[in-house]
Formats: sequence, structure tokens, C-alpha cells
Amino acid sequence: MAARRISTMLSRSLSLPSAATSLGRKYGMQRFSSAAVVEEPIAPSVQINHTKLFINGQFVDSASGKTFPTLDPRTGEVIAHVAEGDKEDINRAVSAARKAFDKGPWPKMSAYERSRIMLRFADLVEKNIKELAQLETWDNGKPYQQALKSELPMFVRLFHYYAGWADKIHGLTVPADGPHHVQVLHEPIGVAGQIVPWNFPLLMFAWKVGPALACGNTIVLKTAEETPLTALYVAKLFHEAGLPDGVLNIVSGYGPTAGAALASHMDVDKIAFTGSTETGKVVLELAARSNLKPVTLELGGKSPFIICQDADIDSAVEIAHFALFFNQGQCCCAGSRTFVHEKIYDEFIEKAKARALRRTVGDPFKKEIEQGPQIDSKQFQKVLGYINSGIDSNATLECGGAQFGSKGYFIQPTVFSNVQDDMLIARDEIFGPVQSILKFKDIDEVIRRANATRYGLAAGVFTSSIDTANTVSRGLRAGTVWVNCFDVFDAGIPFGGYKMSGIGREKGVYSLNNYLQVKAVVTALKNPAWL
Repeated sequence: MAARRISTMLSRSLSLPSAATSLGRKYGMQRFSSAAVVEEPIAPSVQINHTKLFINGQFVDSASGKTFPTLDPRTGEVIAHVAEGDKEDINRAVSAARKAFDKGPWPKMSAYERSRIMLRFADLVEKNIKELAQLETWDNGKPYQQALKSELPMFVRLFHYYAGWADKIHGLTVPADGPHHVQVLHEPIGVAGQIVPWNFPLLMFAWKVGPALACGNTIVLKTAEETPLTALYVAKLFHEAGLPDGVLNIVSGYGPTAGAALASHMDVDKIAFTGSTETGKVVLELAARSNLKPVTLELGGKSPFIICQDADIDSAVEIAHFALFFNQGQCCCAGSRTFVHEKIYDEFIEKAKARALRRTVGDPFKKEIEQGPQIDSKQFQKVLGYINSGIDSNATLECGGAQFGSKGYFIQPTVFSNVQDDMLIARDEIFGPVQSILKFKDIDEVIRRANATRYGLAAGVFTSSIDTANTVSRGLRAGTVWVNCFDVFDAGIPFGGYKMSGIGREKGVYSLNNYLQVKAVVTALKNPAWL
């Protein structure tokens, strides 16, 4: 789910509104279904006990002694200071992972015992689910109910899923044309480097750590600098579950230092990265220039969501709203290009606008809140810059378009109509609560326009016709196509993109291939009874 950076490469030359709230005043749009943003935010009860690096089974200071602040997106205030890892810390972590792989018990342990450790870990997460959900919301800004009732249960489900795979990974015996016995072995790849984003810190942890451990690998994982806290918490739980020292190492730090060192390390056997397409290119280059390690990339998207003429409009409005605004719009596969058939376009616009105006925005720890703040000041300003670009391009601002409240990184749910394909808001990944609604005439046209993007991560179609659903889903060049739904992420469903949305697949059985080597063992047979 692509959040988004190893470096500062994502900065764009977009003009920002001179005053965030001026747009709302200009367009008369201050009617959102929430009181003012809570001036005194709710204080979570969770204690922050882990802010150091986790290397070789121990929490340790960074080699430099440096720390960096992690901020509360509701206020911009410091939550905690976290150890800032860099190249030397990556070297320490890789050394621990290499020793654990080459000499430690993990790869030599029975697959069944590895499975039991992963299941014990999942049980510990369930016991600590409220604390983890609070920490995820505090550090990220997502609604607490979303973290507690959706993301943490899915995290547990993913580890149950991969624990189940651990003792079902096996090779093949294949026939040969001569007197030879041929075994095909599936072996763990070795030390896996993993870089996770800030938009779904725990889920992306599970997507990567789960299959890597199930296959018998060891790991060095770099957290996003915006959201380091929950990975350190679950590292402690893994240790309690009996994971041997050095198997899982967590380094918090910045992309240009810790991230680059991990991607270019000569003793790392594989890299998995989720983030922006721009940074993904850097990771791929660093991996190629070092030891040509294989790379899995889950990158950006600009997903089309196609509303056909025969759609139930009320249902389509609700799903299209969810497809875009879920997680504050900070979702790599967000349905950020809403294509609506011309015969229902005007009705859809009015209902989409009304739904956006009903969206509750505020402190994400409040139960009724649907939308919290953007992750940080940079992302906040970036989204406002795209809103300004949409206005300057003569798209119609139906609602929103400004900061919500006076504190923190909250943005009003924003809807644009009369959006054209060549506008920045229809081309670029905004990564915020901005719905762009475009008009189309027929299926062939909308498939062509939906595919006219450098991305191909996901797509959606809403129709009552199975023939239309089949035609559109097969015509769209995207790794996932949702029909009459959106953002369904079961553990067994593979996820990944076409084109510049990435390389490889995560989740499901396909993710195991990312962490396995294939070895053929050919043995001569003497006087075999059969071949």
C-alpha cells in the first residue's frame, strides 16, 4: 500500500494555497459533519516503552547515539524520540541476521516449530490489540476504530495464514530423459531486507515479515521514519513468542541513510520495498549496483473506479466514497479517478458531494470519526497543492478544498467534478482526501482512458451486468480489479501492480516465491528399475 519515501524525491513543483482556509471561505464550503477539530486531543493510555533499535534480540541505541522525533499528526507535537539508525546500524543488523541464518536455529528448525512460534506471536498480538491500535493511531493519525476492528485483526489473520504455510512449502521430483533422479528444492533465500511505508505500518509489516519467516529466512526491516513505534512494539512480542535472536531486526531511520544502506548491502540476499514509484526506482538501482539482489516492489497507483450506467447510484456513491477517502486517502490503490457514465453523472455528483459533506473529520480516537489527519506537514501541504492545481485547471470544486480546523494536518473531504484526463489531479497520485470525478460515454472509451496511465496497481467497476464486469475486468491493465466492491484484502488474495506500480506480488501463495530459491539436484542412477 504505497506510502512513500526513502528520500525527499517526492517533492513536486506545485504552487500551494497562500492560506489553507481561504479556499473554503471563497467557495463557501465549511459544512462538514463534525464539530471543530478537538483542540485538546484525547490522550491515549498506551505507554511508549520501545524507542531503540531492535538488533540481535536486544533493544539498543543507534551507533551514533542520534535520535529523531516521531510526531502526533493531530497536533504536530512530538510523541517520542526514536533511535536514528544509519549505515553502521544496518551493518550490525545484517551481521546479526546473517549469523542467525548461517549458524542459528531458525532455518534448521522444523517448519512445524517455526509455525508454532508465529502462532504464539499472533496470540500475543491479540492480547495486546488495544495497545497496538492506540499506538498505530497515535503515530499515524488513522481512526482508532479502523485500527482496532479492521487492521489489527487482519494483521493477526495474516500471521495465522503464513504460519499455516510454513510446513506446506515443498519441492518437486521431476522425471528426466535419462538415468537420473531429479529433485527440485525450495530453499529460503537468506537475509531479507524489507522497507515498509507509513500509511499501513503494521499491515505492511505482516505482508513482508509473514512470508519471509514462513520460508525460513532472517530479516532486517527498516520502518518508515514517520511511523516507527508499532514495529518496535511487535518486535518485543516476537521475542516473547520465542523467535531466536537475530532472526528479526528492526532499524528505524531515514531513507537516504538507513534505507539506502540496506538496499545496497552486499550481504543482503533480497529486498522488498513498499513506497513511491520514484523511490522504488532508486531501490531497484541500488540493488542492481550492489549484488544484483532480487527486488519486490509495491509502488504507486492512480486507480480508476468505473461507475456504469446500470449501477445502483446510492450504492455506487458509497463505495466510490470509501474507495477514495479510506485511510484519509493515503492508500496506494485508492480509487482516485472516479469515472461516471454521462447519463448518471449529474445525479452522482450531487450525491457524492452530499456524502463528502457528511463525512466526520476530527480526532481519530473519537468513536464516530471517519477521517483523521494527514500523516505530516509535508503531505498536508502536498495535498493542498494538488487541490490548488485542480482549481487552477478549471475543475469544479464541489466541496472541501481547505484545512479542517486550526490545528494539526486535517483536510476537508474534497470533491472535484468536470475533471479532465490531462489535469494533474487526474494523473498524479495525490495520496489525500481528494475525489476527482470524470465523465465517460461508453465502455471501450473508459477502458482506454483508464489504462492511459503509467500506473496499474488496482481498479474497480460497478455494474449490474456480468458481461460488462467481465469485459471491463479483463480489459483493465491492473493487478487487482474489484467488481461492485473495493479494498478487499483477504490474506490469500495476491496484491501487486502492472507497469510502474511495481514488480511481483504480496500476500497469498504468490508471496512465498519472493523468499525462496529454487535448486535442482540431479543424481545419476545405476541400473534403475524404472525411469
